[in-house]
This record gives sequence, structure tokens and C-alpha cells, in this order.
Amino acid sequence: MIDRDGLATFLRRRRETLQPHDVGMPRGQRRRTEGLRREEVAVLCHMSTDYYARLERGRGPQPSEQMLASIAQGLHLTLDERDHLFRLAGHTPPPRGTTSEHIGPGLLRVLDRLEDTPAEIVTELGETLRQTALGVALTGDTARLAGPERSLGFRWFTDAGTRARYAEEEHAFLSRLFASGLRALVALRGPESKARGMTDLLLERSAEFREVWALHEVGLQPRERKRFVHPEVGLLELNCQTLVDPGQSHLLMVYTADPGSESHEKLQLLGVLGAMSEADAEA
Repeated sequence: MIDRDGLATFLRRRRETLQPHDVGMPRGQRRRTEGLRREEVAVLCHMSTDYYARLERGRGPQPSEQMLASIAQGLHLTLDERDHLFRLAGHTPPPRGTTSEHIGPGLLRVLDRLEDTPAEIVTELGETLRQTALGVALTGDTARLAGPERSLGFRWFTDAGTRARYAEEEHAFLSRLFASGLRALVALRGPESKARGMTDLLLERSAEFREVWALHEVGLQPRERKRFVHPEVGLLELNCQTLVDPGQSHLLMVYTADPGSESHEKLQLLGVLGAMSEADAEA
């Protein structure tokens, strides 16, 4: 059963403890509100201000599990706080561990500060959970995808458009790399795991995957330098640094170019093009 008063108080207290810079927002002028404004939280949680305001006032319908997950992420809740939120709303908390898609607040805070850098947070299966604006400009809005297509490794073998984003001379190695990583995850997570299910789908759909899977390779490591091919700016050679959240098996991947290089100039151009596309979409 939903505890409306408890839910309202918890949401309000969490909102009041957050400042705009905590969630990657500009502070702006003349702030009278303690913490974030309701409309700012609504933007972070991808919902209307009216809906969120009704929750804080103890009114409105019982929020769905999907809505609660969005609120927990928007308010940068810890796992314990997320579970508490679900219980207040009358739902059983989602499972923790390697299948969880709740991003820890520490990793989110780092991502929020990478405004001028392509970056993304992914699961161990390469499913995109969150991207920076420049990350979207570089690889497309992959966080919006659903099902197995959310995984880069799955799309690699099933979607020609995904491959077109990478230099052709890297394709053979990347095919082996994705198969190697998936094989290691199947052994680690077991026959009932999501990794096993994805493997079975790829064995059914992709002849190339069946070929590289048969090599039984494990332990291949990604190259630090990645070569992307963007449809508007062309080839970009970027370094990839990875930060791991071991508790959730999430990875923050950050892509940078050597200062003064052609790729660095192209990244700056990509930022301008991305901002223009976003402005056109909002117009």
C-alpha cells in the first residue's frame, strides 16, 4: 500500500538536499528555493512538473515502477534510498547486482560534469544507460533503444548502421572482441543469465557471430584508441578511459581527443552541430 505522506516528505527532503551543480544544471539567478526547484526535478525525471508536484503534495495516482525508477535516477538516489522510495510507493524494489540499471549517484555526478566530452554509462553487456549530449552526437541516441538492441555488442552483429560508425579496418577485431567478452560473461553469470540469452539470439541471427563464437576466444582487451566514423565530420581518433562501478557492474566510458589534433577540432565541431540539432528539435 502506498504511503502518500511518507512518499511526499521523502521526495521533498531529497529535492531540498540537491543543488543544481550536483546534477549538472546551471545555478541561474535569484534562487529562492532551497535545493532544486520542482520543475528542475521534473526535467531530470522526464515527467511533467504537475505530476511531480502532486506526488510531493501527497496527491495523484500511485506511480508505476517505471516512473519510480526514473525519479530515483533523477534525484541521484543511492540503492538504499531507491529501495525505500519503492516501498513508500507500495512496490517491491527492483533486484540489485549485475542486472540492475540504477546508476549510482557517484558515477552520475562524474557524468554530469562532462558537458563538453563524449561519455556514456553502460552495463556489462554494453547497454547504454545514460549519455552526455556530445556522446549522443558522436554515436547516436543509443540510450533510447529497448530490448537486446540496447547492447552495442548485439547491434554490432545485427545492424549495419552501427558498424558504419567505426573504421572498417577495425571491424574484424571488434567482432572477435565482442564475442570474447560475451563468452566470458556467460561463464561468469551462468546458463540462465541475460548474457546467455543474448548469445542464443546472436547464434540464431548472425552467421558471422557463429563464426567468431566458434573460435572460443576469451580475454581480448579493447584498444585504448578508438576510430569512429561520423556521418557529418568523418573519422575521429579518440582515446577511451573507463571508470568502473564494481557494485553495479556499470562502466563510465569517456572519449577524448589529443589536444590540437584534427580529431579534437572535429569534436568541437560535433558539439556545435549537436547543439544546433537540439535547438531545431525544441523549436
